[in-house]
Amino acid sequence: APPALKLSVNETLVVNPGDNITMQCSLTGGDPPPEVVWSHSPGPMPLHSLVQGGNLTIWRIRVEDSGYYNCTAINNVGNPAKKIVNLLVRSMKNATFQITPDVIKESETIQLGQDLKLSCHVDAVPQEKVVYSWYKNGKPARFSDRLLITRNDPELPPVTCSLEIIDLRFSDYGTYLCVATFQGAPIPDLSVEVNISSETVPPTISVPKAQSTITVREGSRAELQCEVHGKPKPPIIWSRVDKETPMPSGTMTMETYDGKLHLESVSREMSGTYKCQTARYNGFNIRPREALVQLNVQFPPVVEPAFQDVRQGMGHSVTLRCTMLKGSPMKVATSVWRFNGTLLAQPLAEQQDYSELKVDSVSRETSGSYECSISNDVGVSTCLFQVSAKAYSPEFYYDTPNPTLSQKQSKNYSYVLQWTQKEPDAVDPILKYRLEVRQLSQRSTIQTFIPVKKMEKGLLLEHILPNLKVPQSYEVRLTPITSFGAGDMATRIIRYMEPDQPFPFPADNTCRFEDEKICGFMQDKMDNFDWTRQNALTQNPKRTVNTGPPTDISGTPEG
Repeated sequence: APPALKLSVNETLVVNPGDNITMQCSLTGGDPPPEVVWSHSPGPMPLHSLVQGGNLTIWRIRVEDSGYYNCTAINNVGNPAKKIVNLLVRSMKNATFQITPDVIKESETIQLGQDLKLSCHVDAVPQEKVVYSWYKNGKPARFSDRLLITRNDPELPPVTCSLEIIDLRFSDYGTYLCVATFQGAPIPDLSVEVNISSETVPPTISVPKAQSTITVREGSRAELQCEVHGKPKPPIIWSRVDKETPMPSGTMTMETYDGKLHLESVSREMSGTYKCQTARYNGFNIRPREALVQLNVQFPPVVEPAFQDVRQGMGHSVTLRCTMLKGSPMKVATSVWRFNGTLLAQPLAEQQDYSELKVDSVSRETSGSYECSISNDVGVSTCLFQVSAKAYSPEFYYDTPNPTLSQKQSKNYSYVLQWTQKEPDAVDPILKYRLEVRQLSQRSTIQTFIPVKKMEKGLLLEHILPNLKVPQSYEVRLTPITSFGAGDMATRIIRYMEPDQPFPFPADNTCRFEDEKICGFMQDKMDNFDWTRQNALTQNPKRTVNTGPPTDISGTPEG
């Protein structure tokens, strides 16, 4: 049978802070016997709580222990049974008041002969149990046709109590006190005082002279200030003009009582326009007054490129540019160029956000490391350029079909080495390649040169490596040579492995690609190509004869 539950307390339970409480969740059905579990939301169970079977006990309960306590019974028969207790811990905080001038006459000041409303509100749990009392000059306010009390004013936040004075007279001036009480509960009363006189005036707000724009460096402190005049002085609410951007605290608004917003360890993300405005509580309930303060956070430049490899033919010029992407101020104050650590003469004119250096002729003497340090008077960032006429490295071609050539008369084999040249037109023409072959088990290297008659981008070059000994593996190094000298070298390993068994047909270099050893050579570890054989087991009727499976035996689609 599915589980069933009942509670020993009401589904809404109101308690006082400091109480010890026990909530009992009893089983009334279920076979096999269900397991009873208590949980709390939001957040975990209180540390000062204990669960024993279906009983939950909480000692010295606190306001933050409020929430929903869920009792769940599970026996894997039918749906789990659940009971929920909404636990409310009585509390009162944040007593506030509002002064609302005559709404009908759209007045924003207190004037004799007009209506005036004083409102009082506290944040309480449970809110509807709060009782408000009004006093004038220390004595209970006397209600009359001119002095009305309204609870749950529809024009104000829920459970707000208002005292409305009709046709304000001089005798109505005085000190009004609003007291909020939880009757019959050990919760201290909260009160708020409102002074009404000829000096009670709505607030004005302004930014002190020379404080409308604040400029600080990243990581330092900043203070934004707005001055408020009026009686009473309301709190100041700070926010960003960009309404989607939160304040540095992570909240959308921040409240201050002295009009000053203190920011610690400012970052560049804090730059922008901040708005200060008067709150509509603890003061006049009128259209907020507001002012703006601009915060500029200065930070060092962010430049590009951080590093750039510049290749050019000999005798040609190159222009190096270091660009400021970000920074505050966003202007190059100074730039310093160095070549191999030696200070160079500076460019004649600096641009707004970059610095350039022209190398008139690339040669062996002008090749090397160029460094540009850009400053915006806050910090320095550096671009690094490596200038040369060196050729780029060749790129080995690993897709050569049947690259191993057996020599049956001897225990030697040949290997077909193929490659392309990266960006051959970037520098001077390639004259030849230096080929270095070393047997992995030896230190000595055999060096030869491969002449080049024609070179263009994408051209597949080929060279046969003869007289390689079975079953030795070899390291191959290939370096392009131009009139500048040696370029970047490329390296690969050729490993020889015998096939698992001889294949009499159609040739000695036929193999099954499922084998680890492939026809006299093994896949280079630097190559990420994987192979699978197209056969009856891997074919799919949805594919054409010339397509294989989506992945090979290694589980990857590469190949």
